[in-house]
Amino acid sequence: MSNRGIEGDPKGGPIAMAIEVIVIPVSDVDRAQRFYADLGWRLDLDFDSGTGYRAIQFTPPGSACSVTFGAKVTTVAPGAYQGLLLVVSDLEAARADLVRRGVDVSEPFHDAGGVFHRAGPEGRTAGMNPRRKSYASYVSFSDPDGNQWVVQEVTARLSADLTSADTRFTQELVEAALHPAHPNAGDPTFRG
Repeated sequence: MSNRGIEGDPKGGPIAMAIEVIVIPVSDVDRAQRFYADLGWRLDLDFDSGTGYRAIQFTPPGSACSVTFGAKVTTVAPGAYQGLLLVVSDLEAARADLVRRGVDVSEPFHDAGGVFHRAGPEGRTAGMNPRRKSYASYVSFSDPDGNQWVVQEVTARLSADLTSADTRFTQELVEAALHPAHPNAGDPTFRG
């Protein structure tokens, strides 16, 4: 057996992996299908075995990752997923599109600590990040079962050449990226 990954380092380094599909739990498959279709997401698959198993897959515009839901595709309780993250380059335009499609979407908010959104309202500040820093502004909405999606504005990506003087991100995010809480966090062999 070879230790070379499909797209990995021939010397045994980590192989490239991508998140392809997220399975979300729903109680009413047809209602969920209407909701995700109304978002404008592409229907990739609607498979019904005729034996009670049904799988539906949608892909958000511009995404390489899809969502699958259906009957007998997961044992997780419907509505249990919170903080599923969607990324957009223009949060105000994305929110306006969601509102136009009839989605009950929150007003924009940002993290008071400047790093990342948190579960629930604690640490949230109303409105867009005042300086419109990348990764710093959010809205949220839920599907009919209560699975919560968070939409984040990303206008620049963190990269290996990040410096403490980078003004595209909040200073708190820059510091967190440059000085991880765990000393081995940047090491790809670190197992936590």
